[in-house]
Amino acid sequence: MIANTAAYHFTPIADPDALCATLLARAEVAALRGTVLVAGEGINLFLAGPEAGIDGFYAALRADPRFEGLRVKTSYSRMQPFARLKAKVKPEIISFRIDDGQPLAYPRAPSVDPATVQRWLRQGHDDDGKPVVMLDTRNTQEIEYGTFQDALVLPITKFTDLPEALAPHRDALRDSTVVSFCTGGIRCEKAALWMRNDGMDNVLQLDGGILGYFEAVGGEGYDGRCFVFDERVALDAELKPLVDQAAD
Repeated sequence: MIANTAAYHFTPIADPDALCATLLARAEVAALRGTVLVAGEGINLFLAGPEAGIDGFYAALRADPRFEGLRVKTSYSRMQPFARLKAKVKPEIISFRIDDGQPLAYPRAPSVDPATVQRWLRQGHDDDGKPVVMLDTRNTQEIEYGTFQDALVLPITKFTDLPEALAPHRDALRDSTVVSFCTGGIRCEKAALWMRNDGMDNVLQLDGGILGYFEAVGGEGYDGRCFVFDERVALDAELKPLVDQAAD
């Protein structure tokens, strides 16, 4: 079986080029494929390969004090979902281009754990009796494969479109608890931070995103699958891929 991993971590990186080269070399030695993104704000990883190689790669990464708190979400497939290994240095590990949404500049926006979200969805409100609105920060291509029941979805094709698309809904969200979510947590972390800095103090981020929710509590309250940007296409609530054709 192939171990498929997704991980990101916001932390200052003084020399992104050097770190990118180091991570690429380690991934090559471990026979991993996927994508390594490095920026001054941190790292974003999508890597797949033999479990021993995956374990060794992340053990070495966590030995660096900057990444000892790194959270890795793991699922398994028969197929290798990436054609090759690539590593890039970028201005942001997920492009948002809004100063008020940059995690290194502000304290992290408050989060809510999957079990609490599951309970809120069951009871129809948060612990203070306020309506809960699940806000999908992903693009329309992803949402076609599934999203939370009754989620607020926006007509966006890229993450940078979110502020403009959200604007018409802000007044309607004022008296609700808004839970921002995405695939693995990185987009909803930036989105929640920007929204709170822009006056929406009723916004939380779903810790770990959809994949973290599936991992922790399953698929209750979620319709369909979670789109992933590789050849598996999408994962169900048990983290099983939609496409899993083992290599001959």
